[in-house]
Amino acid sequence: MKVKLSVSPSEEELKAIGDGIAAFNEQFLPNDSAFDSGFRFALIVRNDSGDIVGGIQASVVWSYCVLELLWLSEETRGSGVGSKLMHQLEDFAKEKGLHQIRTETLDFQAKPFYEKLGYRVYGELENIPKGHTTYFLAKDI
Repeated sequence: MKVKLSVSPSEEELKAIGDGIAAFNEQFLPNDSAFDSGFRFALIVRNDSGDIVGGIQASVVWSYCVLELLWLSEETRGSGVGSKLMHQLEDFAKEKGLHQIRTETLDFQAKPFYEKLGYRVYGELENIPKGHTTYFLAKDI
């Protein structure tokens, strides 16, 4: 048996690993949502000119949603668009049978924003990245 580090694994190699853990997990964690684990989706915000000025990138893991990225342009921040995006995400997730949304944020990003929307901190890593704290948040929906 050989172990080899690859900084550019093939799609076939990545698929073999993903399929292997999915098959193992399936014995214990049946999928009870409308999507398979790993399904990815986005909510996009465009201004009147059609330019992308914000959005959410998210994925499904078992029966919960992972909010991977939330971004709003400077001109969009503070206008209520972020809250509207989050409510749409929550509505979509509930409609599809998901029970929770999880995300992470850094100390200089959006922790107060998420907490205002009912997210709770369930973990934190100090000095990750160096000089900052990473917060892990969740909300049951």
